[in-house]
Amino acid sequence: MGRARGRALTPTARKAPPEDSSREASPRPLRTHRLGTSSALVVAGLLLLVVSVGVAITLGPADILGVNVRDIVSNHLGLTDIPVKASKDAIVWEERLPRALVAAACGAGLGLCGVIMQSLLRNPLADPFILGISSGASTGAVAIGILGLGGATIGLSGGAFVGALVAFGLVLLLARLSGGGNDRVVLAGVASTQLFSALTSLIIFAFADSDETRGVMFWLLGSLEGVRWDDAALSASVVAAGSLLCLRYARTLDAFTFGDDVAASLGIHVARTRAVLLVTTALITATLVSIAGAIGFVGLVLPHAARLVAGARHSRLIPATAIIGAVFMVWVDAGARVAFSPTPLPVGVGTALVGVPVFIALLARRRRRA
Repeated sequence: MGRARGRALTPTARKAPPEDSSREASPRPLRTHRLGTSSALVVAGLLLLVVSVGVAITLGPADILGVNVRDIVSNHLGLTDIPVKASKDAIVWEERLPRALVAAACGAGLGLCGVIMQSLLRNPLADPFILGISSGASTGAVAIGILGLGGATIGLSGGAFVGALVAFGLVLLLARLSGGGNDRVVLAGVASTQLFSALTSLIIFAFADSDETRGVMFWLLGSLEGVRWDDAALSASVVAAGSLLCLRYARTLDAFTFGDDVAASLGIHVARTRAVLLVTTALITATLVSIAGAIGFVGLVLPHAARLVAGARHSRLIPATAIIGAVFMVWVDAGARVAFSPTPLPVGVGTALVGVPVFIALLARRRRRA
């Protein structure tokens, strides 16, 4: 979409007076100032994320100081050769650092999925968990893990991706059969969530032994126990690629907030764009679910928090949501890890304790507006 079309979408652009040659120079400093402010906020957010990861690694039963984290990380990066206890090195480098990075990727990715779904569906209650995509991905992953259906071919992540696509297809079909409408998409998502949760429970009840049942049930609540560097690399690469793709469609997402008809009138191929972005969210959700289980309400809550900071423009909202989501999940995981130490609390329980009250507040706000 051209630059002129993107400008036409914004309230500021629509209210602008006819062009006056005497004022041509004034918008450029203002735009430069806004870009500078946005860049400063992104840099400040990334610094806050780095500090959060560093502090979160020091929390836990083992006595790890911030200076230990600095020395261990710099040693593994080849910058220093400082003597460090092997036990502390293993705790930081093999356990807590990859876990914090996976938590950050989950927060950023699920928040990003929430932004895309809420924009495309024009519904502030849309997120992968409520629309049943997380449940579908869980069913696909459990079918691969317990039943072994095609596990050698597509793997756990591939099974989760297929399950996520099937779940989202079912949601769209149910919404269409019920007459369409954004509210009915959410109701169809709730029905899909219940259906795939029941299928997952049926597979576990019928085919898993007691040890498998205990492990799968803990994972389904959202767990980062046992994640390693390959999980961190996979989740970070998928979320980074998805974020770049969504940033490329930022102006298009601005158009979707005015409705499909307005987007189509601006020359946007609505069906193709919607398919690309929804498949992207399904891929991100499936990858994260296959690693950390179904973590709920992150995609619902974080986009609304980011809008308070960055506004509604997707060029600023997408990076703001990703950074805020990453910081949020790092601290929720740290709290879940130490709250009942040495017994870990599923991280999905922590996100639900925050997300459910916000979800209720959003429902009440929509009711007052109706």
